[in-house]
Amino acid sequence: MNYMDYLKTQKFPLFWCGGCGNGAVLGAIVRSFAALDYTLENTVVVTGIGCWGKADDYLTTNSFHGTHGRALAFATGIKLANPKLRVIALMGDGDGVTIGGNHFIHAARRNVDVTAILVNNFNYGMTGGQYSGTTPENSLTSTSRYGHIEAGFDICKLAEAAGAPFVARTATDNPPAMEKLISEGLDKKGFSFIEVIAPCPTHFGRNNGMRQAAELMQWVKDKSVSVAKAKTMSPEELHDKLIMGKLVDVDGEDYGSKYLRVIASASSGNEE
Repeated sequence: MNYMDYLKTQKFPLFWCGGCGNGAVLGAIVRSFAALDYTLENTVVVTGIGCWGKADDYLTTNSFHGTHGRALAFATGIKLANPKLRVIALMGDGDGVTIGGNHFIHAARRNVDVTAILVNNFNYGMTGGQYSGTTPENSLTSTSRYGHIEAGFDICKLAEAAGAPFVARTATDNPPAMEKLISEGLDKKGFSFIEVIAPCPTHFGRNNGMRQAAELMQWVKDKSVSVAKAKTMSPEELHDKLIMGKLVDVDGEDYGSKYLRVIASASSGNEE
């Protein structure tokens, strides 16, 4: 299939604001679908609420649009009900780890065979730019006008600590790297987590003195270090930096495979 086969072009132009990275992420996803020969019938994209939650509006695959913070819960149920399906959960930082943090931890812990692609725009973009669980400390938002006093989640460290076998971070300023990591995550058996850094230009950028998308992209570049370079840096030097690349890639039996083994044992009367 051609990557355009996965897109509802009749729904264009895209809903997102000018300068938003969501369109770039969507493009990387559909190109990855095409490269991996995903079929429309066997692919399910699960979304939650928020700007990135609109992504399923533009896809010709099967889709499930759920409630705020529950995308991974729905994705888990879909995958267990039909293990043959390829299930992808698309979440924002508010949806994925602020409201949905508990589901995120347990999906990683269980190693559910779902690919989670979380677009981190550092605030609640759709509802007015309020701070989220990933908003950097001291940032200005509509609900922290004198500077945010909380430290934001490092979502990739959270995923790794919870047991995710594949964890990666990328950004919209480097489309080839973003597409490569998304493709690797989609092709990985088990829970794959890809964080895409895409700061919100409408709220986060303007509130913090970066009114143009190019300024936001430069801000991300200035904060980014590669996995290889990070290994040579001290904890002090890495403070406030974004480590880009593949952070975890290990093998392990996924939750669905274990579950099927238990069902087989139960059916045979074997309690071992």
